[in-house]
Amino acid sequence: MAEKKGFFSRLAEGLTKTRDNIASGFDSIFKGFSSIDDDFYEELEEIMIMSDMGIDTTMSIIENLKKKVKEEKIKEPEECRQVLIESIKEQMKLGDEAYDFKDKKSVVLVIGVNGVGKTTSVGKMASLLKGEGRKVMMAAADTFRAGAIEQLKEWAARAGVDIISQAEGADPAAVVYDAVSAAKARNVDVLLCDTAGRLHNKKNLMDELKKINRIVEREYPEAYKETLIVLDGTTGQNALAQAKQFKEAADISGIILTKLDGTAKGGIAIAIQAELGIPVKYIGIGEQVDDLQPFDPDMFVNALFERGDE
Repeated sequence: MAEKKGFFSRLAEGLTKTRDNIASGFDSIFKGFSSIDDDFYEELEEIMIMSDMGIDTTMSIIENLKKKVKEEKIKEPEECRQVLIESIKEQMKLGDEAYDFKDKKSVVLVIGVNGVGKTTSVGKMASLLKGEGRKVMMAAADTFRAGAIEQLKEWAARAGVDIISQAEGADPAAVVYDAVSAAKARNVDVLLCDTAGRLHNKKNLMDELKKINRIVEREYPEAYKETLIVLDGTTGQNALAQAKQFKEAADISGIILTKLDGTAKGGIAIAIQAELGIPVKYIGIGEQVDDLQPFDPDMFVNALFERGDE
């Protein structure tokens, strides 16, 4: 519990810029309006869109708010605050099966463009899963980025898990093939595969991901497949565009949202989940090994509005 509390306070601190962006605007609206009218809703919409929640998400939340205001016969703007917070939480709920991969023999492909914190996220996930008692192995299938293999080897040593790698420039699919064979032979619970974030062009990258997927399907059909895309929270709507591109090549089952500390665009966490229908499963708020944690929608929204970790 203390660890969760510590993460909450770091998360609340990391979301300061987003909170300043959203919460202060909400405060002025809830306190500044004497009645709930079209102008009130328009002002709310503007603040949410400006905080990178996205137009579709914002409209959905506002419609939900209007419905509840009518149903519950709410008259005072201030009374809308909690209704709005609950509406945002509803947008971000995780399904019961969100973390099923942890309890089965699974292969987790971690995808995303270079620079989003992909390799670091793989390392942190390995440490997190090992700490939960899973036998973890890594595959260094990002063979094109200079230093990626060495970086992952350092994380493997730090986390105390096995790693399968080949030389820089090797065929990523061959690395995954070797890793799958080793994972089966060593009775590994979770195989985490770091994949390339950039090749000569987008088509090459997408073809590479499809090839890796085919190998996993063919060589380890009984494994549970999880594909997590790593997105940089500081890039706002660009992160959403990246996810849409990767969705064409991979069956994405979850999102790792990194670098949420120090950005004013934390609202993107709400937009991505609502617009893509893909849940945020992990969030990163810093460089330390424990700065990547499973996503807790209630904790996130509470931290966003700094309502204490009740």
